[in-house]
Amino acid sequence: MASSNATSYKQLKEDFVSGLSGGSVSEINYVASVASIAIVLWSVLQSRQSFFKPYTPLSFAADFVLNVCAILLAITLYSSTPLILYGLILAPALVVYALPANSHDHKKKPKLPPSATSRANDGGNAGLGLLSIKPFLTHYRGSMLVATCLAILAVDFRLFPRRFAKVETWGTSFMDVGVGSFVFSAGVVAARPVLKERAEGRTMPLPQRLLYSMRHSMPLLVLGVVRLLSVKGLDYAEHVTEYGVHWNFFFTLGLLPPFVAIFQSALKVVPSFATLTILLGVGYQVLLESTSLKAFILLAPRTDLISKNREGICSFVGYVAIFLAGQDAGMYMLPRRINPNRTTTPGTQRNTLLLVMFVWTSIWSFLYVAVTNPVYGAGLDVSRRLANLPYVLWIVAFNNASILAHCLIDTIFFPAFYNATDARSEKEAYETATSRVLRAYNRNGLAVFLLANLLTGLVNMTVPTLDVGPVPTMGILVGYAAVLTGVAVGLDAYDISIKL
Repeated sequence: MASSNATSYKQLKEDFVSGLSGGSVSEINYVASVASIAIVLWSVLQSRQSFFKPYTPLSFAADFVLNVCAILLAITLYSSTPLILYGLILAPALVVYALPANSHDHKKKPKLPPSATSRANDGGNAGLGLLSIKPFLTHYRGSMLVATCLAILAVDFRLFPRRFAKVETWGTSFMDVGVGSFVFSAGVVAARPVLKERAEGRTMPLPQRLLYSMRHSMPLLVLGVVRLLSVKGLDYAEHVTEYGVHWNFFFTLGLLPPFVAIFQSALKVVPSFATLTILLGVGYQVLLESTSLKAFILLAPRTDLISKNREGICSFVGYVAIFLAGQDAGMYMLPRRINPNRTTTPGTQRNTLLLVMFVWTSIWSFLYVAVTNPVYGAGLDVSRRLANLPYVLWIVAFNNASILAHCLIDTIFFPAFYNATDARSEKEAYETATSRVLRAYNRNGLAVFLLANLLTGLVNMTVPTLDVGPVPTMGILVGYAAVLTGVAVGLDAYDISIKL
C-alpha cells in the first residue's frame, strides 16, 4: 500500500510540472527585472552612504534581503504584482538618494598621483591588462544564478505559479529563460581565452583546443552521470519530455566546450560569433520545418538510446547557438578598451560600450520580433524543448537587455571604477561597486548550482512539497536560500574557488 502511495505521489509531482504552456514575455521581463531594481537600491546605499563598507553582519543581512530575497518574492508572493515590489524597493532608494552623501561618495573621481595623470589622459589604463572584471557582469551573472537556484526548488511548491515553470512544448516561461541564460552567461566568460589568444597573436591548433575543452567538460559530464544514476536509483520524479529519459542539463553544459571549439575554427571564414549564431539557428530551424526532424522530436516513440533522449540531443544545437552568442557579447564586454583608439578617456570608452550594447540589444530584439510576430514577422512559436530559432533569439535578446540594464546602473552609480589606473585601485573600486553576495555566487557559480541541485533533491525526498502551505513554503525557501548564500559567501571569505 505504501509503495502504491509513493508511486501515485510521484505521478502527481510529474503531472505538476507537465503539460504547461507558460506566460507572456512581458510578464517574464517584469519579474526578472526585480533583480536590477534591487541592485539600484543596493547601489544607492553603497554609493551614497557606504552602507556595505565595511561589510558587517548587518550589511550581509541587507545584501541577502536585497539580492536574494527580493528575487524570491518576485517569483512567489509578488509574482502577480511585480510593479508593487518595484515600488517597495525604489521608495527607500529615493529616500536614501535624497539624504546627504557621506564623505566616501563613490561618484567622485579619485585623485590621481602625478605619474598616473598622463596615463589617465591616455585612456586611463595603460598599466593594466587587456581584460577587466566588470562590476555589471558580476551583478548580471550573480543575479541569474540566484534566480536559477531559487526556481529549481520553488517550482515544486504550489506557491510558485505554474506559468513560470518550464513549458511542455510551445511558449515562454521564467524557468525557460533561466536555462538559456545559464548557457549564455557561460558563453560570455568563454570569450576570455579567445581574447587572450588574439592579443598574443597566436591561434591554438584544433586538436589542442579540443583537448583543453575536454578537460573542462569531464567534471560536468561526470556530474551528469551522477545525477542520472541518482534520479534512477532513488526513483525521483522526472519530466521526461524536458531532455529525454537519460539526458540532463549537466550533459548539455559538459558537451558545449568541445563543440564550440570546433565551431571556433569556422571564424576563419565567418566574420563573428554572432554570424555563427544566426547561421546555426537558421540552419537548424530550416531542418525543423523542411524535414521530419520536428515530428521526430515531438512524437517519435522512445525505442532506442537516441529516440529516448531526442530532446536533449536535438536541442543541443540551439544551446550551442546561444553559447556562441554569449561569446560574441563577451568579445566586446570583457576587454578593458572597446575602442582601440588610445587617446580616448575612460568615460568615452564606457559610453562607447553602452552604445554598442544598446545597438546589439536592438538588433537581437528586432530579429526576435521578426521571427515570432504573427502579423509582421514569420509567426514562429518559441520552444525551449526544441531550442528552436525563436527560443535562441529570445534568450540572446533578453540577456543582452539584462546586461545593458546592469551596465547602465553601474555607470550611473560607480563611474569611478573606470578611472582606475593600476590593479590595486581597480580591485578596490570593483569590490566597492559589487555586492558581496552576488560576487560570491558568481565566483563559484557551478559549485553553488550543484549544491542547489543536491539540496533540491533532499527537500523533495523529505518534504511533501505539494501539500505545504504558503507560510511553511516561504520558510523552507528562505532557509534554502540562506544556506546557499552562506556557503557561497563562506567560500569567498576563505578565498576558495571551486573550478568545475
